[in-house]
Amino acid sequence: MQEKEEHERARERVIEAISQNMNLYGVTPSVGRLWGLLYFQNQPMTLDEMKNELGMSKTSMSTSVRHLMDLNMVDKVWKKGNRKDLYVAEEDWYQTFIDFFTIKWRNGVNINVSAIEKSLKELNKLLESPTISEELRIQITHDIEKLHKALDYYDWLNRLVDSFESEEIFNFIPKKEPDLPK
Repeated sequence: MQEKEEHERARERVIEAISQNMNLYGVTPSVGRLWGLLYFQNQPMTLDEMKNELGMSKTSMSTSVRHLMDLNMVDKVWKKGNRKDLYVAEEDWYQTFIDFFTIKWRNGVNINVSAIEKSLKELNKLLESPTISEELRIQITHDIEKLHKALDYYDWLNRLVDSFESEEIFNFIPKKEPDLPK
């Protein structure tokens, strides 16, 4: 019995650490606990099982699972003879990192590039105004230069994201082969 308790403590320590650091992924500690719970399961779980294990409401559990699915950290699976939805955690931490950060980076890049492009059009149009002061022309020109530098950065960031999605990044920083227990 003592070994089982020690095993549970070891799991709980990791789950707690994961839940406290899930803010990096933009999720709450309770969502992190859910992912940790699913990670250590050796079989898919239903929402009811997760709810009972974590003591969360079914609505909160459903929202948390949906959030993890949106981040590609949890998958819905099918099991013959079971009519309830079943869920498992993505166990490949490399893939979890790639999925999460590429989703977030692409979204951030798209939002910022769109804003920059719109502002560049407006600023270039302002430069065409015959009534613009020289002082404002200089400020706008500097802003345009800065925004082009920002677009260069976002181009680089998109290429970085591409290297994660294609897994080319592993040519430069290889995955470590797991040490298997002896």
